[in-house]
Amino acid sequence: MNESADAVLIYDGECAYCSVAASALKRLDDVEAISWYDDAAQAFLDAQFADVPFAMVLVDRRESRVYAGRAAAKELTDRAGMPGLLGSLVRDNYDRIAKVVGAASGRGRDPDDVHSVYDLDADAAELFSSLLDNAEPRPAELS
Repeated sequence: MNESADAVLIYDGECAYCSVAASALKRLDDVEAISWYDDAAQAFLDAQFADVPFAMVLVDRRESRVYAGRAAAKELTDRAGMPGLLGSLVRDNYDRIAKVVGAASGRGRDPDDVHSVYDLDADAAELFSSLLDNAEPRPAELS
């Protein structure tokens, strides 16, 4: 866990491709990752959305913002320093990429249709530390 992290990525932890991508994003010093299936992630999503959407979600406590779906993909590519064209391709093809990855990983569901930037709900903000506490360990070579 990185106590100084300002952001946590909630992703499909049962998808091998998504897990590899989440591990690569841990190279960003201020981003941690947690599986969508983790109880802390479920509680956060329920507090934020009054539901538990199945989607990639980036929570940024410094900005008090929550990025979901295409918006999360775009924000992550920006933070990773990917060229604007690549970020646009990922954002614009998020649904197609999600379907292909879902089929390849055997996931039996498509992501929910949440693709915006949201204000961080006050009740959800109180759960941010539990996201950090339950974030996956950072690989030693990145610590």
